[in-house]
Amino acid sequence: MEAGGLALMAVLPASPCRGMGSQLVGAGLLACHHTPSRIVVVLGHPHSYPRFGFVPAKPLGIVWEHGVPAEVFMVHELREGALT
Repeated sequence: MEAGGLALMAVLPASPCRGMGSQLVGAGLLACHHTPSRIVVVLGHPHSYPRFGFVPAKPLGIVWEHGVPAEVFMVHELREGALT
């Protein structure tokens, strides 16, 4: 299965609540939709990424090979039915 990943990003602390982080995630997801990828994964804050459709990956049988907390490794379906 083709999969992509969103890289780490950061917004300057002087710029909170301006939507810059949301715009970056949205642009990244849009770019992923223009690839053959069926899913996209991210390592990120578990309270930030669910609003973009990300869900915990581990319950779906997708695990990160390095030692990170399970709640920060999430997946998003780019093509309907890709996670079933």
